[in-house]
Amino acid sequence: QVQLVESGGGSVQAGDSLRLSCAGSGRSVSNYAMAWFRQAPGKEREFVAAIKWSGDITYYGDSVEGRFTISRDNAKNTLYMQMSSLKPKNKAICYCAASPLTYTGDNSYATEAAYTYWGQGTRVTVTS
Repeated sequence: QVQLVESGGGSVQAGDSLRLSCAGSGRSVSNYAMAWFRQAPGKEREFVAAIKWSGDITYYGDSVEGRFTISRDNAKNTLYMQMSSLKPKNKAICYCAASPLTYTGDNSYATEAAYTYWGQGTRVTVTS
């Protein structure tokens, strides 16, 4: 019903910036909440950021440290994450996700269980 494909990953130097994209196909995700998660080597997948369907409300995980920005372009059916001042610790596979569920006011936006559709991930590597 919904397919998500991440792109924009790659290898960058510490301190550089990178923008990830997540393109939706099939059913439109313009009415879905969306999110980014990441999984570093040997670590559990963790929440990075989420955005309301309308784009006017965003949430960030504590690990972001003010350096990442989530956004979306519903006309293009695409989600973005702008990352700046990247560090070697930011090496991870980044996944986008979408949820057609109604948010009930708790912190479920930060949990994997809240999301129905997932991409296959794009790898980010940061060299020092």
